[in-house]
Amino acid sequence: MSARFEGQVMVITGAAQGIGRRVAERAGAEGARLALVDRAEHVERVAIELRDAGIEAIALMADLETWEGAESVMRQVREHYGRLDVLINNVGGTIWAQPYEHYGPEQIEAEVRRSLFPTLWCCRAALPFLLESRGNIVNVSSVATRGINRVPYAAAKGGVNAMTVALAFEYAEHGIRVNATAPGGTEAPPRITPRNSAQPSEQEKAWYQQLIDQTQATSFMGRYGTLDEQAGPILFLASRDASYITGSVMPVAGGDSG
Repeated sequence: MSARFEGQVMVITGAAQGIGRRVAERAGAEGARLALVDRAEHVERVAIELRDAGIEAIALMADLETWEGAESVMRQVREHYGRLDVLINNVGGTIWAQPYEHYGPEQIEAEVRRSLFPTLWCCRAALPFLLESRGNIVNVSSVATRGINRVPYAAAKGGVNAMTVALAFEYAEHGIRVNATAPGGTEAPPRITPRNSAQPSEQEKAWYQQLIDQTQATSFMGRYGTLDEQAGPILFLASRDASYITGSVMPVAGGDSG
């Protein structure tokens, strides 16, 4: 295993499960000192397991849909480690899957709060410390900006794509790189904390199946990716191997460009 992140402090949001957890496991194995952020209590267990494996890691629980949550996290990381080098914005994900005409106003707002605002707030809160370290940001977007039954989520991730390029343009002169990956469908264990706790109706199950079918159909490779296939590109963009890449949104979706 290489040591691309030896001594670097990396904040990973949404680290309790899925892509975020796999990024943490792999970054820690490459020498990163980790701050794992989630609003699920399970993030504490993940940090313990990583420390048992000899990886330096702390867990911070926060609601990153608020400025107060994001600001508190970045301040605590700076106080604990003395620096911040890499920010991985992984929080987000579809809450509902249905044709747009069936979304209520409160659902639309919830999708945008979930999949855009954590990235907006965390970038803003981390920037003063990234300016000190000339660090970098990797946002986790989605190829679902072109997909069915997820219009509010698509709008939120389209915002992530736009802010990635705008931030990269604005902060390149300060030595800060900003990139994003755009995952396609990804196989992952069942979520510990469901995004939507309501029991889906038969109609809702059918709409979600339409989403799955479309995701596989628009992937050239005709399948979902693995957690490692998502974590690898994220960590490449976060590493010095990508030192001449900024303002890029990299599709990681088996050929689907989103």
